[in-house]
Amino acid sequence: MRYKIGDVAKILGISTDLIRYYEKKGVVSPEKGEHNSYRYYDTWDINFLIDCLWYKNFGFSIDEISVIESETTYDSLLERIDDMSAEIEASAKRYQLLHERLVSQKETLENVRSLIGKCEVTMGPDFIYYLNRHNFEYESDSTLQTLSRRWLKYMPFSTRYFEIPVTAHGSEDKYSWGFSLDMHYVEEFDVKYAPPVERFESRPCIHSAFKSSGKNAFSPKHMDFMFKYAKTHGLKPVGNAFGNLVCSVVDNGKLTGFFEAWLPVEE
Repeated sequence: MRYKIGDVAKILGISTDLIRYYEKKGVVSPEKGEHNSYRYYDTWDINFLIDCLWYKNFGFSIDEISVIESETTYDSLLERIDDMSAEIEASAKRYQLLHERLVSQKETLENVRSLIGKCEVTMGPDFIYYLNRHNFEYESDSTLQTLSRRWLKYMPFSTRYFEIPVTAHGSEDKYSWGFSLDMHYVEEFDVKYAPPVERFESRPCIHSAFKSSGKNAFSPKHMDFMFKYAKTHGLKPVGNAFGNLVCSVVDNGKLTGFFEAWLPVEE
């Protein structure tokens, strides 16, 4: 039995363009009509096309499938399957981590709004970080620029990190920005770090949240209430205040940033 390309497309549920592409790659070789320009495919061709779809659903590219179907030896196929198996395993691991990160982000979003303006003393996070912007000016240092490019691959596991010198309490324009990465992900990705990347090891902190609405409205003064809480409760600040941007959303008609913050203290 011979089939026209449209018939094959209906049988397999694929486009005629895909069939033509496999033909171009030499996977199938339909017969040309003697008295017309039609291509006719037999069950042999359709079997090869079914094989192509089978490999395609493992994630092999069309070009790879073409090679598998027309050139690959038994041992070469085993080797390529091993390679694809490793690729799928790595991809599955990354998607697992991405799911974990999204769940964590959702939990943070659910909690941070209710924490705004409130304080609690808890152990701070354990993470590494670096700073590449002070107030509104980014560092021009080539080492930091190279570092920033390298850290792009850690998104979305990294967070937008800010730091406010403890001596800047009450000021409006003394703060820095950069990126941070939780130690869980440092270990997961085997991140090697050295200055200018620093580590903050978990220690007692005042933990809270605040929000800032409007362009360039972020200010160290947003954390004044945390310093006031420390003084009221006999807690001595012993390090720079820090935190991260949780999200930017429209709140009461204004673009608003929600921030989670910590202030290291000596109880």
